[in-house]
Amino acid sequence: MKAVVIHTSADGGTLEYRDVPDPIPQPGEVVIRVKATGLNRADLAQRRGTYPRPATGGDSAFNIAGLEAAGEVAGIGAGVTGFAVGDRVMAMCAGGYAEYTTVDHRLAMRVPPQLSWEEAAAVPVAYMTEHDALITNAALRAGESVLIHAASSGVGIAAIQIAKLWGATPVMGTSGVTEKLTALAAQGLDHGINYRTENFADAVLAATHGAGVDVVIDHVGGSHFHDNLRCMALRGRLVSVGRLGGGMGELDLDVMALRRLRLIGVTFRTRSLDERITLTQRCAADLLAALADGRLQPLVHRAFPLQDALAAQVYMASNAHIGKIVLTV
Repeated sequence: MKAVVIHTSADGGTLEYRDVPDPIPQPGEVVIRVKATGLNRADLAQRRGTYPRPATGGDSAFNIAGLEAAGEVAGIGAGVTGFAVGDRVMAMCAGGYAEYTTVDHRLAMRVPPQLSWEEAAAVPVAYMTEHDALITNAALRAGESVLIHAASSGVGIAAIQIAKLWGATPVMGTSGVTEKLTALAAQGLDHGINYRTENFADAVLAATHGAGVDVVIDHVGGSHFHDNLRCMALRGRLVSVGRLGGGMGELDLDVMALRRLRLIGVTFRTRSLDERITLTQRCAADLLAALADGRLQPLVHRAFPLQDALAAQVYMASNAHIGKIVLTV
């Protein structure tokens, strides 16, 4: 099969599109004939050699890029139940930048008929990450307010849509580009904040009449930490999903205690297989119906062919997009 193999180096590494052996399913695994795969910020870290290989299947003999895939079941290992050859599935996985990959069948979700392959490839990482952050960890309730940093990213848009689905109000988001914030109104964003032209904490406090925000979904990290705390409501919850803006921030323990704040860190890197299975099942139960009837709609900004994976990653790093970039196979 054809696959995109990572060659890591200190200067950022590169990708090679070449032939590798077809994967063979282990007991409990399905083989996915990949139709499309989504790009994620972690893919850039994979190329640098600073992101661990996920324990979600895939041929470990080759350093194949990618963290998610959508396609048809093409093979079934011993002990697999609930899936048949030809079923449409999507999953977080290792080695998604390939014509075929494998994954434990309990980590696969069925693709609703209404979704294209490109849209399905935009679901696993973004929607599972944000469902875990907003619903499982922040325990979002209808009527609560939400602030989402990096709102125009794939995960940011998934967070906006899930927050609206759960009845959050207002749903606020930050970006450094006003035009992106304007476009996000169609995704459910109630109040966009350009953090380059105004202080986002001041804007949040003004929008909530001084009460502060109930839930912060932070994809930025250290550079936003102080102002995150400043604009959080009593019993507010901050979920740290990403740290693109740095991994260090100063914590005022008095603020945390007096407002009874909860600071929550999440990642998939340290989760066991059982934890990943539970996460997948919860996400499927809560979101698949909404993905099927259009209440949730993955936003695909641009698609590249698989052989142009390096160009796609360079484009992603330019931050010109809104939503997800995908590779088609």
